[in-house]
Amino acid sequence: MHRIRNRVIVVLNRAGLPTGPIYLLTVAGRRTGVARTTPVAPIVVDGIRYLVQAYPGADWVKNARAAGRGLLRRGRHTEAVHLTEVPPEQRGALLRHFPAQNPRGVGAFVRNGLVASPAPDDFAAAADRCPMFRAEPNRAAEVSRVRGDGHPAVHHRGSASAEGWRPRRFR
Repeated sequence: MHRIRNRVIVVLNRAGLPTGPIYLLTVAGRRTGVARTTPVAPIVVDGIRYLVQAYPGADWVKNARAAGRGLLRRGRHTEAVHLTEVPPEQRGALLRHFPAQNPRGVGAFVRNGLVASPAPDDFAAAADRCPMFRAEPNRAAEVSRVRGDGHPAVHHRGSASAEGWRPRRFR
C-alpha cells in the first residue's frame, strides 16, 4: 500500500503540487547508479534538516549511505544535498522532535513496530532502529530544471570529482 501512496506523492510533487511536509529524495542507486526517488518527511532541528527512515530495510537508506549525496525536491524547487548518517547515540534527542513536526508520519513508525506509541520518549528509545541522515546543502552543485521529463539536471561548479556522483539518469 505504501508503494502506491509513494508513487502518487511522487507524481504530485513532480507536477509542482507538494503534499504535507513531504519532499522527494533522489539518490543514485548503489549498484546501478540509476536515480531512485522516494518521498521523505524531513524534520528540522536548529535549522538543519534530518531524514528519518520509517520502513525497516528501505533501499533509500542503503543508497544514501553509498552515495553520500542526493537531491531534495519540494514542488518545483530542487536542492543538491550532502547526506551524512547521524550516529545512533545522537539520534535520540533529534527523534524526540519527529512526533511534533510530523504527526501524520508517526503512524508509519507505530505500524512498522519501530515505536510503541507516538510519545517523544518512544521515538528517542528507537534511535538504534531508525537510521537518520543530516541533509545539508551542497554548495558545489547547482540544480536546474532543464529536462523535459520533470527530472532535475545537476551542474557542478568547478569540481571534476563531483562529476561521478550524479545518477546516470541525470548525465
